Amino acid sequence: MSEPKPPTPTPGDTYKGWLFKWTNYIKGYQRRWFVLSNGLLSYYRTQAEMGHTCRGTINLATANIAVEDSCNFVISNGGAQTYHLKANSEVERQRWITALELAKAKAVRMQAESDDSGDDCPAVPPTSGQGGGCRNSEVQSTLRTLNSKVEDLTTCNDLIVKHGSALQRSLSELEGIRVGGEMGEKIRQVTERATLFRITSNAMINACRDFLSLAQSHSKRWQKALQVERDQRIRLEETLEQLAKQHNHLERAFRGATVLPPSFSNPALGNKGGVPGKGDASDEDDDNEFFDAMEDPAEFITVPADPKYHRRSGSNVSGISNETGMDDQSVNFDELSLASNPESPQSLELEPVRQRRTRIPDKPNYYLNLWSIMKNCIGKELSKIPMPVNFNEPLSMLQRLSEDLEYYELLDKAAKCQSSLEQMCYVAAFTVSSYSTTVHRTGKPFNPLLGETFELDRLKECGYRSLCEQVSHHPPAAAHHAISEKGWTLRQEITLASKFRGKYLSIMPLGSIQCLFEKSNNHYSWKKVTTTVHNIIVGKLWIDQSGEIDVVNHKTGDRCHLKFAPYSYFSRDVPRKVTGVVTDKDGKAHYVLSGTWDEKMEFSRVMQSSKGENGTEGKQRTVYQTLKAKEIWKKNPLPEGAENMYYFSSLALTLNEPEEGVAPTDSRKRPDQRLMEDGRWDEANAEKQRLEEKQRTTRREREREAVKAVSPPEEAVTEDSINDSPLKTDAVETGTEANEVSDETDTEDSPPHTPVACAHQDNYQALWFEKLDDSASGETLHVYKGGYWEAKEQGSWDMCADIF
Repeated sequence: MSEPKPPTPTPGDTYKGWLFKWTNYIKGYQRRWFVLSNGLLSYYRTQAEMGHTCRGTINLATANIAVEDSCNFVISNGGAQTYHLKANSEVERQRWITALELAKAKAVRMQAESDDSGDDCPAVPPTSGQGGGCRNSEVQSTLRTLNSKVEDLTTCNDLIVKHGSALQRSLSELEGIRVGGEMGEKIRQVTERATLFRITSNAMINACRDFLSLAQSHSKRWQKALQVERDQRIRLEETLEQLAKQHNHLERAFRGATVLPPSFSNPALGNKGGVPGKGDASDEDDDNEFFDAMEDPAEFITVPADPKYHRRSGSNVSGISNETGMDDQSVNFDELSLASNPESPQSLELEPVRQRRTRIPDKPNYYLNLWSIMKNCIGKELSKIPMPVNFNEPLSMLQRLSEDLEYYELLDKAAKCQSSLEQMCYVAAFTVSSYSTTVHRTGKPFNPLLGETFELDRLKECGYRSLCEQVSHHPPAAAHHAISEKGWTLRQEITLASKFRGKYLSIMPLGSIQCLFEKSNNHYSWKKVTTTVHNIIVGKLWIDQSGEIDVVNHKTGDRCHLKFAPYSYFSRDVPRKVTGVVTDKDGKAHYVLSGTWDEKMEFSRVMQSSKGENGTEGKQRTVYQTLKAKEIWKKNPLPEGAENMYYFSSLALTLNEPEEGVAPTDSRKRPDQRLMEDGRWDEANAEKQRLEEKQRTTRREREREAVKAVSPPEEAVTEDSINDSPLKTDAVETGTEANEVSDETDTEDSPPHTPVACAHQDNYQALWFEKLDDSASGETLHVYKGGYWEAKEQGSWDMCADIF
């Protein structure tokens, strides 16, 4: 039997298949997997590479498609990229040519209409309720699909006219020639154009069939949805009329009513003792559900627990379930009491929440010539190489540290946990969530200037406020302190070390992160894993997180061991996988966590553990019998158009938004960063060099004063002697970015940096942080000493240095 014929390419659909691509004269044509989608033709070595490694992409909007012979064709975009491709047969080549022409016509049309595409989208008023929003999105999606089908029909019509005219011309030429040597060539051309006409006609028929089926399938649904909207509008009008009457009645009653005592202000609290009983029943039903084990992690296996554990009433299992239920109910009780209490301050003083921005200027498409940078560095020391802003994103490292609070709700839930082991699960999930914003963020943040600060005041919206300060320059170190009204405090001090290994760059954060809970006095600490940026020299940049984290509760001895699996081409595991086990001080496992650091995490209660079979490395793996896994964290979707805004999250879009009342050293006021955000990169590069030179000058002045302070009067060092001293090297004068370059260009065999500045005592002291020894963790770090928020309330920033 012959192989099944591949489907005719339908306009607008993704077209995939194997083709042979010319590589070089040694290897010749090599088999590659090609994908045609959205006007772009991309290829991969295998189908498995589609998720992470693209070998090349060409835009068909500016490309030329030429046929060489029966199986070969060429795609070129003017000399920069040229693909010499070969199909298995002439029919397969014709299918690819048709699909490419359809995609090219559509890409050209979309590029021509891109300027006024925003005016063509009809504005749909938001509908109250989740169902209304879903219906609106469904209607919009269907309209977009129908518009796409209409555009495909137009494209097919144009192609049919084009190929029909060419076929007619060929037939006319065939009638006019004489029988001879040219007869065979003309017949072959006519056959080829007839095949193209037939393929295009089939695509037209398929597009018409799709359009007709879509219109018929959605016609009745839209009529029904329209009737539902009409009924809902009538009900809303009746409800508004009743609310208006109730409002007038309450307004009249309020004028003559007296304020009730607090004990009567919340009648729902009287039933508080009976409500958790319902929570027990619902939680017990949830626990009776079983689940299939996920793919085995490297160190342990999870299997469903025995049903006998679900029937144990009064056991620790129900206690843990009750804790989760009580946490959710306590939120409802707090909201209910707040809404019904007339003496609540929030019910009397309602302040409007500030509307934060949801967009920043799109990233300019500037061409970066690496040779233009490297040729200016010949003969210079690495510490003097200026790094342009083309490698950056318009945020500083202090703002990236503040992004760890993207999922602060996890710490809010942890603060309400009665069990320290369950609290450990939320803290571990918060640890993983801080990496979710890095999956597409290949841009380097601005290295902060010494004394630079960044405040994130979300007290009214989210109940927390955060402060970061660059406390050291050699080595660069940043301190972070966040405190919440919900009873938790987060503090960290991070120093980055990096190693460049040719194909990839490894970034190793040094320092610890600590989280303290006021109610339970639990004190947690952990460190960050290694971040690796791949394809530094050639290829598309992509980021991976790998390593292990131990989250330790210094009060109870509980521990959570998290493992970030590095990406492997040969691994069967899910990419970016994270697994973890929560144990008590005796090493007994209580919870198992699993998921991915870029999507979601789940946790499940361990009922029993036993030693299983040996793993691939000869280690004996532990088998955990667990209850059904519950989702503990899920990543928020990126805002619309994030690919044009440096892949910023909703929080990251607001970090550099100008605010009044912040300190003059705040990152929002950094001029080069602001110019880059506005798309003025040339001015940003010039301003960046000015700031670095200013910081070098300030550092030299500070070192001179330090030398004078420690030198005896008879051996006082003059300014000229310092300038002429061999100890004063370019490394001492290194600016912020210069130090980063020297760090990132280390090789594995190179010795560690020994800054010459150690000979000159730097007397710099951080303004808002002080260095203390933490008795619980035994570590030394910068801790917030207070005064910033008081200075902001008074509007007094005289103590701040002029760093910008």
